[in-house]
Amino acid sequence: MKLDKLKNLRGSGSIMDRIARLIVNSRYVIFVLFALACVYCALSIGRVKINSDLTAFLPNDTETRRGLTVMEDEFSTYATAQVMVSGLDLRHAEEMKDELSSLDHVLTVTFDDTEQHFKNGSALFSLSFDGAADDPAIEEALEAVKARVARYDHAVASDVGGDYNKQLAGEMTGVMLIAFAVIIAVLLFTSRSYFEVVIFAIVFAVAALLNMGTNCWLGEISSITNSIAVIMQLALAIDYAIIFAHRYQDEASAGPNEKEALIRALSKSIVEIASSSLTTISGLAALTLMQFRLGYDLGLVLSKSILCSMITVFLLMPGLIMLFPRAMKKTQHRSFIPNIERWGRFLMKRGVIFLVVFALILPFAIIFSRKAKFVFSGNSVSELVHSDSRKAMHRIEESFEPNTPIAVLVPSGNYEYEKEILEAAEALPEIKSAVGLANVSAAEGVGLTDKITAGKVSDYLGIDPEQVHMLFRLYSVQNGEADVYKAAPDEYKVPLVDLMLCFFDVLDTGVVPLTEDQEAMVGPLRAELENGVRQLRGKNYDRLVLTASVPVEGESSTALVETLRGIAERRYGEGSVYLLGDITSARDLHDSYNSDSVLISLLTVLFVFIILLFTFRSPVTAAILVFVIQGSIFINFSFQYIMNMRSLFVTNMIVSAIQMGATIDYAIVLMSRYRALRKLYPKKEAMALAVNESFPTVLTSGAIMSVAGFVIAFRVSDVYIGHIGLAVGRGALISVIMVLSVLPPFIVLCDKLIEKTTVRRKKKDGTEKDEVPAA
Repeated sequence: MKLDKLKNLRGSGSIMDRIARLIVNSRYVIFVLFALACVYCALSIGRVKINSDLTAFLPNDTETRRGLTVMEDEFSTYATAQVMVSGLDLRHAEEMKDELSSLDHVLTVTFDDTEQHFKNGSALFSLSFDGAADDPAIEEALEAVKARVARYDHAVASDVGGDYNKQLAGEMTGVMLIAFAVIIAVLLFTSRSYFEVVIFAIVFAVAALLNMGTNCWLGEISSITNSIAVIMQLALAIDYAIIFAHRYQDEASAGPNEKEALIRALSKSIVEIASSSLTTISGLAALTLMQFRLGYDLGLVLSKSILCSMITVFLLMPGLIMLFPRAMKKTQHRSFIPNIERWGRFLMKRGVIFLVVFALILPFAIIFSRKAKFVFSGNSVSELVHSDSRKAMHRIEESFEPNTPIAVLVPSGNYEYEKEILEAAEALPEIKSAVGLANVSAAEGVGLTDKITAGKVSDYLGIDPEQVHMLFRLYSVQNGEADVYKAAPDEYKVPLVDLMLCFFDVLDTGVVPLTEDQEAMVGPLRAELENGVRQLRGKNYDRLVLTASVPVEGESSTALVETLRGIAERRYGEGSVYLLGDITSARDLHDSYNSDSVLISLLTVLFVFIILLFTFRSPVTAAILVFVIQGSIFINFSFQYIMNMRSLFVTNMIVSAIQMGATIDYAIVLMSRYRALRKLYPKKEAMALAVNESFPTVLTSGAIMSVAGFVIAFRVSDVYIGHIGLAVGRGALISVIMVLSVLPPFIVLCDKLIEKTTVRRKKKDGTEKDEVPAA
């Protein structure tokens, strides 16, 4: 009886009817178009570029991003490794150093008897290789290093051999399998027909394929976005298919004509689903305004996933239902969802208790959420899942001071300045080592960048003086200093490194023959020198590499960077040098967070509020719904403070936008049911029924999002993805609880105010629509 009353109140928009009829009648054409689109997207997935370097998403005007661009263009960066071996005395540690140094592709092994490398029976070897981290030969070299130390208690931390994207893809495959199994179970429990779950699976698979394939239009996406997009699309948009399927079953039960029932269901669902999706898209759209472009990347891809899901539900799903109407009917079953009308009535009697508890909790939730620890480096995060590489890194950090690298890029050409900077840096207590071309020794008493005469070169290399002078003369001509050389050839000085590189170029021409002994001496020298030059000298900048004993984040780290900047800028001028490393990257991210955090939160609330204002035509209704969900967000992030967890700063902004944009739908469902029932019943009766009727939708959507989030959190080792998943899962669960406990009595409490502030539409005769009975 209640359902019939509601049906009589529903109108059918003629425009929507015509659109729905056109879609249903064109279903075979639509099948063909979707088949072609699926083929295209399946072929396009392989063309999607995945970027796992999150520094690439820093704002272009930050020092870190500008400096990294210079480093990528001008320098080679070789792989490194930290190898800790326990249970060694000093003599055996020295022997281990020699063993590691003898391995192929190991360029240098740094070890001494100071506490930086030998402490409490553990030796720390700092290795550098002669190739990049993704070079297969270097991966083999690291395996050889591990084999050499395997007989000891050891830990190896390195950027070598870890195919991040491959590892992440494997973990996400496991996540998808677990989540899919649990979500299918949820859908079977909340469905009205077993076969509708099959249709849901087809619809979602097509929507996910469309979104994944069209990512190639974006050029490249982050590895984080690529990993979580599919499961987040499922969590955010599966309820669109559920809404349409249940609407169809309601219409089909009212009449025997299945096609007409489908058309009526589609015409009503288009508006309902589109309205629901707007709040989700608005929250995701706010992310695209983040300075840290990971927000733009994730917001754009997830917004596109919502559109792909809507298009698939509106266009493909009606045709699938028309193909299998008998299967839908034959597999119908009784509802497994409990009737919670008694809970609704309990809320109407004792709802004030929940409001008081919410009012007491909320101030603490706001304070605690603002005290939550957000960090700006992956090394500072509280891991949820420990990868082998991070376990090794933590073991090393527990035994030795941190080795935090800092690169200083200075304009090339002034080795005197570089030497002064390196000497000043080495004098600082926080600096463990400082390396640049200007402080590398070529021989006893001779630096690599020292200016040297032809006579000294002849003595050093044992080469005939005439040949050396020929080399000096060639160098002077190449550098426009021929007149200077001619005036005083014996006094003419050249930086040794530049002369050696010129000499190697001459050797390549075959003009200067070398004896076997000379070749044996020059060959290793050349390899070592050229490796060093590729890493430390560029076309426009030289690189100075410092190692500091400070953490990545903190006041001491920031102060050290500013001290180093002052040392360098006193020689080169303000703004002419770059300081790079995890410290500066964390600082730049912190600066962007301060402005992004407030902006994204305000825009998300504003966008959602505007959409709710147009949906319900009542500022009070919009304010109540936003207030409760925002309260859920505060409660969500207060858990992080209570549990003393450190998550990355993007977790706060990304999850706040997703939780507001997505879980506000739960509140919309409840409010929509209440408004419809309020036309028929007093407010408390209407709300008790609304809680029961909205429960299946809220339960299904909330359970799927929670499951997706928690599975991601505890199955993926990536710290960004893990904390995003945890906060999404926890936030969805909290929102469900708030919507089914706090929101109903809150709405009823404000019922009169809602009615007074609701702008009503006029009928043709001038009377108002939506009149409600007295309480």
